[in-house]
Amino acid sequence: MKIAMVDTTLRDGEQSAGLIFSAAEKAAIAKALDEAGVFAIEAGIPAMGKDEQFALREILAHNLKAQVIAWNRASREDIQASIDCGFVFIHISVPVSDLHINYKLKKSREWVLRELKDSLAYARSFGCRVFAGAEDASRADEGFFLRVAETAAAIGAERIRYADTVGCLEPFKTHEIMQRLKSRCALPIEVHLHNDFGLATANAVAAVQAGIGLVSVTVGGIGERAGNASLEQVMAALTNLHGVRTGIKRAKIPELAGIVSRACGQCERQAQ
Repeated sequence: MKIAMVDTTLRDGEQSAGLIFSAAEKAAIAKALDEAGVFAIEAGIPAMGKDEQFALREILAHNLKAQVIAWNRASREDIQASIDCGFVFIHISVPVSDLHINYKLKKSREWVLRELKDSLAYARSFGCRVFAGAEDASRADEGFFLRVAETAAAIGAERIRYADTVGCLEPFKTHEIMQRLKSRCALPIEVHLHNDFGLATANAVAAVQAGIGLVSVTVGGIGERAGNASLEQVMAALTNLHGVRTGIKRAKIPELAGIVSRACGQCERQAQ
């Protein structure tokens, strides 16, 4: 069995408290990720502003082999910023739990579907390849997650991210959910797992055992709150314990980890 790693060190990883990578650090990390063999690199959020856009253009200029993805809300303004940077691969994220839709945004499920349709169609009109993201999917109604996937598939999305946004899954539940969703979902599922209970790597392994072929990771497991599934741990567990091929070149991991570690350390020193 072979799976694909979608690395989000430069987007979700950078959401670690106090962490801000420089443009040069982002380019170096992206090149190291590419050399290590990740399938895709979620490079950042162009809508954040000019500094972020400059750094992202620097990454795109290297013409990496991996898919280099811009993360966006379901907003034409976000997507236009990504297109203006030169992105071809566009990730569009929408909330799917009623907790987020009703209480955080004060909107409805139908509003989510309308915004997703419009945003995906807008990105596709520029010839972009698009992916959907389902925020807070682990606390959402499964039927609505599947509706979001169907909606995205109809407009040409290539996959959907199932995000355990608050890190509330455990491995047995992860396996059960993924096994149930995989056969019913209109799109290939990518799992995105947070480490609030120290289970992100275990949940990633459980998802792959259930047949999921795309796993979101960060180098060293860095990220907001307790972090994300660790690229190194997920790769080692899947390869050594289950014989799953990840495409990751093990010999490149020390150099990659060193680049990220030094960039994180530089931010810590500047904050002192």
